[in-house]
Amino acid sequence: MRVLGIDPGNYITGYGIIEKQKNHLQHITHGEIKLARTSSHSSCLTTIYHHLLEIIDKSVPDVFAIEDIFYGKNVKSLIRQAEVRGIAILAASQRNLPVYEYTPLQVKKAVVGYGRAEKSQVQKMIKAILNLSQVPSADAADALAVAICHANHSIKVST
Repeated sequence: MRVLGIDPGNYITGYGIIEKQKNHLQHITHGEIKLARTSSHSSCLTTIYHHLLEIIDKSVPDVFAIEDIFYGKNVKSLIRQAEVRGIAILAASQRNLPVYEYTPLQVKKAVVGYGRAEKSQVQKMIKAILNLSQVPSADAADALAVAICHANHSIKVST
């Protein structure tokens, strides 16, 4: 099963793709969709949407996993992040991918074992779990963590 994980952000949306074969996780790719802070919000949403369609078409995932909104942010940030999530879910839906959503606590617990882990802890664990040569950027690491969370969740569901 190939999983595309997404960490939606207003100006940086992380993505990460892993493959689960039995109980083994393999890193496929990861990265960030970075937007200029001077761009209009509508153009940011359009750019994210088109980039995600390209990523989906190129990587051909089986499922799409996305991080839910973190509730500690200010209202304006929450609304913008919700719009990015909506665009991401739309892209997945248009490619007929099943969509799974996980809270930040679920993601961190699945990767680090502690739901309140720091970003640097998540990055280091992603490097170790996927045997990467370098620590990925924070947003890409979060996206890979979402993908791993889904892979771990699907292992538990299938047994």
